[in-house]
Amino acid sequence: MLAAKNSQKTVEKMKQNEFKTFHPIVNFIYFLFVICFSVTFMHPVCLGFSLIGSMLYTYFLGSGKKLLFVLPVFLATALINPAFNHAGITVLGYLPSGNPLTLESIIYGLATGIMIASVILWFSCYTEIMTSDKFIYLFGRILPSLSLLLSMTLRFVPRFISQIRMISAAQKGIGRGSKNGGIFARAKNGLSVLSAATTWALENSIETADSMKGRGYGLRGRTAFSIYKFDKRDTKALAVILLLGLYVLAGRIAGFMSFRYIPSLYGAGFSYLNLSFFAAYFLLCIYPLGVEILEAQRWKRTA
Repeated sequence: MLAAKNSQKTVEKMKQNEFKTFHPIVNFIYFLFVICFSVTFMHPVCLGFSLIGSMLYTYFLGSGKKLLFVLPVFLATALINPAFNHAGITVLGYLPSGNPLTLESIIYGLATGIMIASVILWFSCYTEIMTSDKFIYLFGRILPSLSLLLSMTLRFVPRFISQIRMISAAQKGIGRGSKNGGIFARAKNGLSVLSAATTWALENSIETADSMKGRGYGLRGRTAFSIYKFDKRDTKALAVILLLGLYVLAGRIAGFMSFRYIPSLYGAGFSYLNLSFFAAYFLLCIYPLGVEILEAQRWKRTA
């Protein structure tokens, strides 16, 4: 019984998301590194590390369904690229249109699909960790209007989807759901749901703007209450993230992590120095998950 309770407490502790409790500047710099690297690093090893890190952390955050969402995006990108991109020296065959199908275009399509999928997953993790309060805390004084706009934009999509579901459930309760009636009736009911959700979004944005204006948001000399404090734990975390990120950036600038797909496949040769850059990038990608595991183990030892 005691072991079962300790195991349950450990699971609950891991669900608390330790990385989310770090200072906003630590969270923001981390995601700035991994998202920028995921977009610009096209080396197959880097793409694999980025995808693995983003998938594992997305699953840890309880968003496993998003992994299924990015699968069609990956497949579409992997299939569309060879159909329109015919560059490459290794011709495997010819399409019905007469254009060549090259090995390089297929591999480049797969790499692009992995890159897009990993970026989407990293952004989903970003929206989970970097709340609107954290974003406004970081940029509210520097760019008050822009920070408020970006914060509202980032939280708009999930709230809009949730509101559509609520309106659809209400419409379904009175027999006007999107699956009631014929084709034209369904289309009319669906448009009414979309119209109501759009009206709600516009009214909500106006209310938010008036509320922030009434509070004096953006005025010079205005003070703000903050619950965030930069402590020793944040200092250590920021030092590790900066060390790994800058080391990886140095390796990319030096050309150790470059890779070419068109017109032929070519990448930098492997060496011990090259492997050290890849190892640093792997550690950077799994850093949040490592923090969660270490914290869970530390808590388990003290429980």
